[in-house]
Amino acid sequence: MKQLGRLDDLPEAYRQALTAQNLVPLWPSLRSVLPPTKPVRRTRPTHWSYAGLRPLLLQAGELTPIEKAERRVLVLANPGHGLEKMQASSSIYLGMQLLLPGEWAPAHKHTPNAVRMIVEGDGAYTTVDGEKCPMSRGDLILTPTGLWHEHGHDGTVPVVWLDVLDLPLVYYMEASYVTEGEAQMVSAEATERAYQRGGVVPSPIFARADKRFPMLRYPWVEVRAALLALDVAQPGIEAVQVAYVNPETGADCQAILGYSALMLRPGETLLLPARSPAMVFHQIEGSSEVSVDDSVFTLAEADTCCAPGYVPITLKNRSTESPAFVFIADESPLHKKLGVYEVRG
Repeated sequence: MKQLGRLDDLPEAYRQALTAQNLVPLWPSLRSVLPPTKPVRRTRPTHWSYAGLRPLLLQAGELTPIEKAERRVLVLANPGHGLEKMQASSSIYLGMQLLLPGEWAPAHKHTPNAVRMIVEGDGAYTTVDGEKCPMSRGDLILTPTGLWHEHGHDGTVPVVWLDVLDLPLVYYMEASYVTEGEAQMVSAEATERAYQRGGVVPSPIFARADKRFPMLRYPWVEVRAALLALDVAQPGIEAVQVAYVNPETGADCQAILGYSALMLRPGETLLLPARSPAMVFHQIEGSSEVSVDDSVFTLAEADTCCAPGYVPITLKNRSTESPAFVFIADESPLHKKLGVYEVRG
């Protein structure tokens, strides 16, 4: 490879003259921003055990009242980016959020997109843009950019969910901010039932709300049933996987990150090719083994792990008798929009 000049090769007076004009020579740093063959990766394969973090999250509930926390969250930070950056990958933020019985997390709206994957408990709800979305284990609830949302809890047991946001990217763009508000008036219950039959949506001939996000709640009971039905309908399919999409357009349900649910058949091993986007795997049911580079993670229920881009990944169902269900978040929509999406091998 061609040897490029170093900064130290330049006379001190010349370097000072550049600095005085806010100028920087490119060639000494060219290979750091344009490395050969593959990008520099800061995202490391990382595993977060729910059994390990759950007691700390419940302790946070004892130590910090919701009035002082606003959102009581433990961030799942990737050490490759530095824990202070609070990033799971270059574009993905993860956090485990706790809401205790009787608590209310006040209404606000923000520029980053968020989703909630419900981990445990019942009796809580999220109100998004006036639509009340009950929380049950495995449900996915969207809180898209610019929509008011708040969390309430009428039940008797702690409720925990996994937050997934595109916060790192929006923050990097200097576009991240929040607006605080008052409690919302509930105008409707979750409207996902209007879209629970594939290929059929409410007819535009009749009055239909012109919403960018027509479906905000994706109930796990329906997603799980769709995976089982897909396996029966197409027994030879390579991967039993469904995507969370906008039911009226078929596009990804949000613009920057993509979400899907995967069923690993009993004893199944699935090889994923090296792709450019980073991926997050969260175990909804069962137990899986995730192999990334030299790291092998065993995911129990509610465990989460992150894999960097440009590396192949192996997923294995650890049970030979029951299926395993995994929620996946990745950066594919962003990479495709930017034209940098790649599959290798």
